Amino acid sequence: MKNITKLPLLLFSIIFLTIPKLALAHCPLCVAGAGALAVLAASLGVSTIVVGLFIGAFSLALGIWIARSIRKKIIKFQNVFISLIIAISTIVPIMPLIKEYRPLYLDIYGKYGTVLHNTYALNLYIVGAILGSILFFASQYLSDYLTKLRGKKLPFQSMIVAFSLLVIFGIILQLTI
Repeated sequence: MKNITKLPLLLFSIIFLTIPKLALAHCPLCVAGAGALAVLAASLGVSTIVVGLFIGAFSLALGIWIARSIRKKIIKFQNVFISLIIAISTIVPIMPLIKEYRPLYLDIYGKYGTVLHNTYALNLYIVGAILGSILFFASQYLSDYLTKLRGKKLPFQSMIVAFSLLVIFGIILQLTI
């Protein structure tokens, strides 16, 4: 019964948090700009998975930044929830603009046609976006680890670590896929 009384507050919070405010808005123009750059990069020959890698990292960075800027905590795991909503609302609108699929053949167990023995079509943009989000998230922990090892933090260390990881993985993916 306790959770039912929190439902209106949760719905009100979601509606309130999605109304754009000055300097805290997740604007459609930013998504359109990122999408236009993604389409341009793909048309110039950059692999779709690499485009997804950078869009995924950008979207999670934007989500974390917006979530941390909201001082009042209304629900448990609010920052995670907001970060994911922002990331998804950045990645999904760009999906129709960039389409490239590759087959993934699984032969783990059973006859062909079962779940563990089948051929699946992978959307390279989504795979790249998920990988980019994971790399960006991991870069924060890697930066903290480097700070612990060195005993001090370099200027712009978090940003350097994140960009370095993305560029290294982007080059590897571009050359291999």
